[in-house]
Amino acid sequence: MIEVKNLVKRYGTHTAVDNLSFTLEPGKIYGFLGPNGAGKSTTMNIITGYLGATSGDVVIDGHNVLDEPEEAKKCIGYLPEVPPLYLDMTVDEYLKFAARLKKLPKGEAEKDIEEAKELTRVKDVEGRLIKNLSKGYRQRVGLAYAVLGFPDIIILDEPTVGLDPKQIIEIRDLIKTLSRKHTVILSSHILSEVSAVCDYVLIIAHGKLVASDTIENLYKYMGETSELELKAKADEGQLRNALAEVPGIEEIQCETEDDFVKATIRFDGNDATMEAVFYALAQNRNPIYEMHKITKSLEELFIELTGDDSPSEKAGPADAEKPAEYSEEIERTDDAFGADADGKEEE
Repeated sequence: MIEVKNLVKRYGTHTAVDNLSFTLEPGKIYGFLGPNGAGKSTTMNIITGYLGATSGDVVIDGHNVLDEPEEAKKCIGYLPEVPPLYLDMTVDEYLKFAARLKKLPKGEAEKDIEEAKELTRVKDVEGRLIKNLSKGYRQRVGLAYAVLGFPDIIILDEPTVGLDPKQIIEIRDLIKTLSRKHTVILSSHILSEVSAVCDYVLIIAHGKLVASDTIENLYKYMGETSELELKAKADEGQLRNALAEVPGIEEIQCETEDDFVKATIRFDGNDATMEAVFYALAQNRNPIYEMHKITKSLEELFIELTGDDSPSEKAGPADAEKPAEYSEEIERTDDAFGADADGKEEE
């Protein structure tokens, strides 16, 4: 289980994560949604220990990331947006190297590596240099790294960016396979991605949590207010009079065309209201030639919740300039998590 409590991350005067709190239960696929610059990647980096928070707590399976970094990190497998691959290594060499970084017991490392290769379907390219692999296979190698040691929680940051449609489907299938034994957190701004694989959605905007629910409940929320488009043989006055007593109608917009009126009716989304509209016009002897319901799309809900004025660039360690406190936080993170002989942070 992951508990995020009052998480704040500031870069100078810019607040990337703003008092964020949520709890993730085991055994589900969570979609972490938000526009570019919303604070998704920053939050993921704090959860996994790559960044320190300005304030707040992250608790992984009972271990606070700040107080017990090694114990917390053992519970997580993380695939960043850009997989941390060493291109001059073969797939097999890289996974053996990763096993040493993760401090897997020697007796278990070889077995775990083979299982990870089988699961992510990179067994057939295990002897090839990573730099010679396609982007889809590189992403698979990154996934193999993330699942190595089979931690309880797998965090994937934009795992299908830049992949072709076939590769996207393959990665989605892999994510569903992982969810059978792991809790999966999928960070993305691609709505179709989240709809296809996630059980539960968290939407973040400007560093704040603006929605948290199941896919089904979000669709119910989207359907609270719907629109009905119809074309009837009547004039505007006849249509408005016929529908004056129909409950659930919020607004009617009309456009007259010859002997017909085209109307867009905003209503409460209830099917009973649609039936009442039909019967009211039929009783008034105004034949309906066309009628269909328009429901708010997932994209429209996303824009409504997140707004359209979010920053176009992500806030995070990739920014060109950071205040002095950022360097201090990186140093503190290195001290907490350790580094290898070359100064590279342990993954």
